[in-house]
Amino acid sequence: MKVKNIDIFSPYIVVAAIILYMALALVAYQYHLRGLDFVSTETYFVVFFGTLFFVIGIITPKVLGKFNLFKSFNIHDSLKKDKIKNKLQESKLNSLLNEKVILSIVLIGIFLQILNIYLLGGIPLFSGYLKAKATTDIWRISYIIFLPAINLLIAKYHRKWYFVLFLIGLALFASTGYRTTTMAILISIFITVYYTRGLKFKHFLIFAIIAAVIGIAVGYIAVKSIEWQQWTLNPIQLVFYRAGFTLMVLDKIVHIAGATKGALLYNTFSAGHPRYIVGELALGYHKMITPTIFGPAMLDFGYIALAIQMFILGLILKLMHIAHKTVNSAYTAIYAIILAHTLIWIETGPTDSIVWLFYFLAVAFLLIFVWNNKILFKEQKAN
Repeated sequence: MKVKNIDIFSPYIVVAAIILYMALALVAYQYHLRGLDFVSTETYFVVFFGTLFFVIGIITPKVLGKFNLFKSFNIHDSLKKDKIKNKLQESKLNSLLNEKVILSIVLIGIFLQILNIYLLGGIPLFSGYLKAKATTDIWRISYIIFLPAINLLIAKYHRKWYFVLFLIGLALFASTGYRTTTMAILISIFITVYYTRGLKFKHFLIFAIIAAVIGIAVGYIAVKSIEWQQWTLNPIQLVFYRAGFTLMVLDKIVHIAGATKGALLYNTFSAGHPRYIVGELALGYHKMITPTIFGPAMLDFGYIALAIQMFILGLILKLMHIAHKTVNSAYTAIYAIILAHTLIWIETGPTDSIVWLFYFLAVAFLLIFVWNNKILFKEQKAN
């Protein structure tokens, strides 16, 4: 199979990213960066176990499709894809995604982020104290509306100057010092452009280098700007160290699996701070700690919860992947958003209510997709 024929951003890229993340952690352990050492065998098993159920979620639509389940996601030969695409793009969902409306939302998101930085009185990227205050309600609203709006705008309307709005938004969110939002905007937009503009593998390689440079730079500057911490690691060593440290946190969690009995899940969807709970239980101090994509479910309920979580993530990503391949446009944008965040979750963990909101949005899009397909199948039978 030629490289150009590989669907790089299929849900399987999450598996590849997990393997890469483990490799980074192993390098940190090999060189004992800041005293890190190899984790237990059970932790490696947890990673394998969670990844396995993620893959099971991915293949479920295809397996059940043989029994005529998930039939709305199986495009029959009797229905031409072009006809399906045209019909679905004429749906009520598409009419709601008006260019002027989406553009207005993007501009509101940018304005709110500028307002947030102004009210903070400085750039959080260069101050640990300001960074701690940066995630205000204004910041949350700004991110919730900007990310989907900019992806939808670029996916549906091919105007070059919209990329200027993307760069402005990227710079504003990067200035808060948080890599998660910066990388989510960057990765999701590239996935959207990759599919809607027909980019090639060489573009992916160029993007990977640019994304790595931006991610490393934002993370390193933010860390060095924290006034109460001293770091001697260089930017590259810091990448390996963070991977090793976060996997070490998972190792601590594995040995106290089920300790929180749902507290992390509850705090994720309330006003709580689940990563503080991780820090207190895993490391014994009050600090926000990232637990990997496997950590929260393990800490709450153990292996069963981990299996359910990873299965659901794999299933939703695969269904959205099928829908976006069929329809393109808006579905591509939403798929790009949840895939980007899932890749980031490999380190940070699914403890962000905002990201789960995007997953709920994806489910809503899937329900619309199923409804439209039902109408098409009925029309086909009638003819």
